[in-house]
Amino acid sequence: MAKQGKRLKSTYEGIDRERDYALGEAITMIKAGAKSKFDETVELALNLAVDPRHADQMVRGVVNLPHGTGRTVRVAVFAKDAKADEARAAGADIVGADDLAEMIQSGKIDFDRCIATPDMMPVVGRLGKILGPRGLMPNPKLGSVTPNVAEAVIAAKAGQVEYRVEKAGIIHAGVGKASFSDEQIAENVKALVDAVVKAKPAAVKGTYMKRVTMSSTMGPGVRVDPQSLTA
Repeated sequence: MAKQGKRLKSTYEGIDRERDYALGEAITMIKAGAKSKFDETVELALNLAVDPRHADQMVRGVVNLPHGTGRTVRVAVFAKDAKADEARAAGADIVGADDLAEMIQSGKIDFDRCIATPDMMPVVGRLGKILGPRGLMPNPKLGSVTPNVAEAVIAAKAGQVEYRVEKAGIIHAGVGKASFSDEQIAENVKALVDAVVKAKPAAVKGTYMKRVTMSSTMGPGVRVDPQSLTA
């Protein structure tokens, strides 16, 4: 523990906490500080000038990261008959209908993304109080309620990221692993930022992106110059 604390302290000492670094510089610093025995996730936090308590200021969507997230995504699909077969063929980890609903109600939620065919929504709708708070509720606007289940499963497995602004106006998302190249992380970051910028609510005036911070799982946060994200 003392060794880890010493390592973290030395990493912090090289970072100016009040400075906004260019994206490339920030990535280099984060990767240098990611020295755990496991492949740390690189995370991005976007502090937006929105109040998500107002419906017209909610920022939410999905984006396909060009290099994926580097993590294995478990996908559950609510579907029947031929659509269930399509989901399984596409690589879905769990496929079911009422039986899947019962599993979720019993507290077993062994998946990261949930997809449903439109005809299954009466069943899925009853799970809103369980899936909603976890950000797992299928939503037609996000492409997770769709007749094209195979396409949705493949996208989720390939590194599609769902983002949603939290109560404090912050979006958190993983944008790769420390083992990724600098270019791969930078391209993933820019893809996410571009999607969030395009999702800017019309009700928000002035500066939209107030602060951007990057970090690795066990490393310190590094502030990033928002201008370098759209260059």
